[in-house]
Amino acid sequence: MDIQLKLDHLGIAVANLDEAIRVYKTLGLSCSQVETVLEQKVRTATLPLGETNLELLEPTEANSPIGKFLATRGGGIHHLALQVENIEEKLLELKSLGLRLIDETPRIGLGGSHVAFIHPQSIFNTLIELVQRRS
Repeated sequence: MDIQLKLDHLGIAVANLDEAIRVYKTLGLSCSQVETVLEQKVRTATLPLGETNLELLEPTEANSPIGKFLATRGGGIHHLALQVENIEEKLLELKSLGLRLIDETPRIGLGGSHVAFIHPQSIFNTLIELVQRRS
C-alpha cells in the first residue's frame, strides 16, 4: 500500500522577515512561530494556511543557501516540502531510483524535524524538501 504524501509547507525566501510577516498579515494570515535554525543559517516564520504552512525564510548569513538564492533570484518561492513518515527509507528509495540527492542523510530542520533535499535537476528544476516531523 502506498502511503499518501502530504504537503508540509512552501518555503519562501525573503530579505526581511519582519516586513514579510507584516505583509502576509494584511492578507489575513497569522504567524504562529518564529525560529532561528542555526544549522540552516536561516530565521523562519511559520504561517498556517489551511492544512499546510507558508514558511518564510530570511538568511542569517549572506553565504547561506537562502542568502545565495536572494542574491541571484531576489526572493520568492524557494522550495516545496513534502512530509514523509520515514525520511531515511525514502532517501534510500529515491537514491535507488537514480534521483540525485543534496542530502543523503537527514539534518535538523525547523522544530527539530528531520529534513533532506532532493536536487532540483532530478525533479524538473524544483527544489524538494522531505520533512519527517518529530513524533
